[in-house]
Amino acid sequence: MQHINPSDDEVFNLLVNTKTIAMVGASSNPEKTSHGIMKKLQSVGYRVIPVNPNEKEILGEVCYASLLDIPEQIDIVDVFRKAETTVPIAEEAVKIKTKALWLQAGIINEETAAIAKQSGLLMIMDECIAVMHAVLKVPNRL
Repeated sequence: MQHINPSDDEVFNLLVNTKTIAMVGASSNPEKTSHGIMKKLQSVGYRVIPVNPNEKEILGEVCYASLLDIPEQIDIVDVFRKAETTVPIAEEAVKIKTKALWLQAGIINEETAAIAKQSGLLMIMDECIAVMHAVLKVPNRL
């Protein structure tokens, strides 16, 4: 069954009630989209924890090798990885009991969506979190 993203109201409520976002595939390279999105999310008041085994620190935050290594509660797992690599990320997201799994614009994986939804996670796919924040006029957390 093909995944359908939650309603705008559900996404708005998720973004309003989110404090901490784990960004899988974050990069310290300012030319990478994930870097710009992380910076944007920080600028509107979210705590963004980068997840990338090849990085030590990104935009002032300690970088973790996996979601399982993060020592605090995560509200949204935001993914900047190729679609075919997202199933294990969904499995980790379920293990850490996050509220939502978010695959960025251009990332579509029905198996990943099914894993998230079967475990009660809100699943957003093929959408940019920063764009949705702006389009839905989510108030800044600052």
